[in-house]
Amino acid sequence: MKTVDALNAPPLPNPHGVKASRIYDTEHAQVVHILLGPGESLKRHVTPVDVFFYVLEGEGTVEIGEETRRVVKDTLVESPARVPHRWTNDGHGDLRILVVKVPRPHEETRIL
Repeated sequence: MKTVDALNAPPLPNPHGVKASRIYDTEHAQVVHILLGPGESLKRHVTPVDVFFYVLEGEGTVEIGEETRRVVKDTLVESPARVPHRWTNDGHGDLRILVVKVPRPHEETRIL
């Protein structure tokens, strides 16, 4: 059995300049833990595979395609492959998001 402490996993360098850690990575799927502090956001980008997000803590705004929604803890959000999306922490505390990519991408995410 393997366990991972998502809050203390080593951060990945990323174009968004936020704390992101890959906590699961197999040939079939990939899971990333993202921590956005108040006022932080991801750049609008496109992922080559379907993604779902699960809000672990906090509240913020997610944009997927032309839709924008306010989301809170324990919300699951689907994002289809190749649709532009981004997250913004416009709340007062940390926003922690679990990002699940299925299948595991073999192309890079593209920043817009």
